[in-house]
Amino acid sequence: MAFKDLLIDTLRTLWAHKLRTFLTMFGIAWGIVSIMLMVAAGQGLEVGQEQDAATFGKNIMIVFAGRTSLQAGGMRAGRPIHFFDNDYLAIHQQTPSCSLVLPELSLSGAKIASAFNNASAEVTGSLPPFADVRSIGVATGRFYGWDDVARASRVAFIGSWVKQQLFSNRSAVGRRIRLNGIPYTVIGVMKYKDQDDSYDGMDVTKVYVPFTAMERDIPLAPPAEPDTISDMIATPRSYADDAACKAELRAALGRLHHFNPRDREAVSIWDTVENAKDFRRMTDGMKYFLGAIGLVSLFLGGIGVMNIMLVAVRERTREIGVRRAVGATSRSILQEFFVETLIVTLLSGATGMGVALGVCGLVDLLPKAPFFAGLIPSWTSGILSFALLGLVAVLSALYPASRAANLDPVEALRFEAGG
Repeated sequence: MAFKDLLIDTLRTLWAHKLRTFLTMFGIAWGIVSIMLMVAAGQGLEVGQEQDAATFGKNIMIVFAGRTSLQAGGMRAGRPIHFFDNDYLAIHQQTPSCSLVLPELSLSGAKIASAFNNASAEVTGSLPPFADVRSIGVATGRFYGWDDVARASRVAFIGSWVKQQLFSNRSAVGRRIRLNGIPYTVIGVMKYKDQDDSYDGMDVTKVYVPFTAMERDIPLAPPAEPDTISDMIATPRSYADDAACKAELRAALGRLHHFNPRDREAVSIWDTVENAKDFRRMTDGMKYFLGAIGLVSLFLGGIGVMNIMLVAVRERTREIGVRRAVGATSRSILQEFFVETLIVTLLSGATGMGVALGVCGLVDLLPKAPFFAGLIPSWTSGILSFALLGLVAVLSALYPASRAANLDPVEALRFEAGG
């Protein structure tokens, strides 16, 4: 039988048994949909967390001074550790795995005023790379630069909330504000951003000034020494350098401030990279688990294919007997059942992928929950599912097709359905 005739004959057979064909296709398509949607949900959760973390900072570590809990070099435990304004320079030279080490000064509850309104906000002083590592975007104007730091210029970059409080719908760039009574010129306004993580308040509610200007005008209150800073920010050179950067930071700070580097109480480090790794491990495990559930659904669909094909062989026993009696070979019978299975598999697989992609597209139109970027379909999972589907379908059809091909023509002609 020519392939064209075989294909036409197979399509007629499938159309003659529409309900059986539909049920078979539904079982297989459901397996594809299950795998793709479950993997897409896991991928959406992972990407959502990465996007949320990026609003806080780009692979950063926040380093806080604490109090020693171990003796070191003859010095007692319980000694407070303080960071100073030049510490970051010495530490950066001793931490080759870290790309940046920045000082940070913070003052909560500072009084700020414009010609139009008053408010209370947090003032933060650091160096120009601070804007990049903390994902602080510019809506209008600019962030302060190295020239501003060198001259200790009284310039301010304000958060979007601060701008709204002080200037409402008016333009803020170029206007004067007062920080604890000291005049500063607004040089830029921050782009609004959603933020879930924080160690000292939401970024949109802050005023950012050059480190040198803040150290001169708004230092930490006594009993802190004038050259004391609040904390430091460090970034590893790469994702893989995270652990080495953190170890080098502890070692350098231990040498500088005479404490045991293994003393976790002397210096605490909030490592967003490690947090991201932990979350990624969790979401990867979730994706594998959900994918395994979808895979089970796919194999159950394969079992359904086998059962329905066996029913088809039984229903068409007399037909097969007639074909064998008029000269049809076992190979042609085998081909027909295989072609039937492949058509059902391809159609149901394509339908399943189309439905899964459509559901992903519809879900992505809805408002997103925190930490969730929507259903993100993976072509890898779709192609892998399709390949597994073909394998399962072929294996499922192997026994029914061989059984049909090996039927004895005489016995097949004598067969009565339901007998």
